[in-house]
Amino acid sequence: MDFSYSQQQLEIKRGIREWGKKHLTEEVIAAGYKNRGIAPEVAKAWVDDGWGMYGLPEEYGGKPVDHQTMAMIIEELNHCGGNIPMAPNLLIMFDMVEFGTPEQIQYAIDYYKENGYPPYCLAISEPEAGSANQWMTTTATKDADGKIHINGTKTWVTSGENSDGFIVVCKDEDPSAENKEMSMYLVPANAKGVTIEPLNKIGMQIMPFSKIIFDDVVVDESALLGIKGKGFLQLMKNFEWERCVLLAELLGEAQAAMDDACAWVNERQQFGKGIKTFQLVQEHIVEMQIALTNTRNFLYRTCWKMDNGIPVNNDAAMLKRYGAPQLTDVCSRALQLMGGLGFTDEPRVSRLMLDCRGFQIGGGTVEIMVHISGRGILKEYAKAAEDPDYLWTI
Repeated sequence: MDFSYSQQQLEIKRGIREWGKKHLTEEVIAAGYKNRGIAPEVAKAWVDDGWGMYGLPEEYGGKPVDHQTMAMIIEELNHCGGNIPMAPNLLIMFDMVEFGTPEQIQYAIDYYKENGYPPYCLAISEPEAGSANQWMTTTATKDADGKIHINGTKTWVTSGENSDGFIVVCKDEDPSAENKEMSMYLVPANAKGVTIEPLNKIGMQIMPFSKIIFDDVVVDESALLGIKGKGFLQLMKNFEWERCVLLAELLGEAQAAMDDACAWVNERQQFGKGIKTFQLVQEHIVEMQIALTNTRNFLYRTCWKMDNGIPVNNDAAMLKRYGAPQLTDVCSRALQLMGGLGFTDEPRVSRLMLDCRGFQIGGGTVEIMVHISGRGILKEYAKAAEDPDYLWTI
């Protein structure tokens, strides 16, 4: 087993760190949280300087890398000290290049290069259908002229108020829970019948979310993304990678909190001595480092399995179940170590903690992760009962 970075990975890691020092200062990031979105020129610089092209196909000007390297890029980006929107931007671009037609892909790539962010954001959840996607009721119905009529409400749409369009997941024709056929459609934000209602949340304001109402919104059949009726399967295909991306984001933020906590502890004096000599302070530091190390190992092992064609349905779910609470705890301990100062908005640790806390819900709750991985683990052990060597191969 080799736990070292390759030379290419080290160069990428150092390059992103230097890029962040120039473009993602604390002032720029704090302004992004205040203004409900990163400055467009920063997002565009990320793409212009080539970092935003990693993971995309070479034929579209991208720089293909494996999942491990991609996770490292996202971790290092968020290590700058916030839930930087360019990471989820890449998730949208991955969906477009995987499921889009050549025309849809080229449009998305051209738009991305010109603006620094993709032309769409993903609209999945509904007021009565968060984790239980089969209960969504937004429908796409086809009329006699071949036009598609979209009706329904989506909520908690990340970057909904800042995006020029949506990837809308709809039930085909029938909104009933029994109907498993769903499709994805590309819908412009300025289409007639679209209403955007910004929502407020306590963290991650740099990536605000919204409620989006679709009232008889009409699009052409060419707006279909991927295969008709297979929209949910397309979602599921990328959910595993999305969970890795989310944990890479959180890992970067929690590492930033750890950096700040250690800098504070190394300098802070109380009772006439450095608090770094206090055993309870050291206990916090040790527990934080254990959580960071375990989550990082879990993340990169899961990505390694993806790169080697090994199923990661259980791993990705367990990664989120374990990592999201643990990384929130890292930020919470960092805040505790800073005492009263930590509970103000002066240091960034309070912001980082709220960001990490949000991802125990977003992208699939940690409780749903138990449901997903619990079933899967039992199936694996049932196979291992028949073949004792089975578990060792995965």
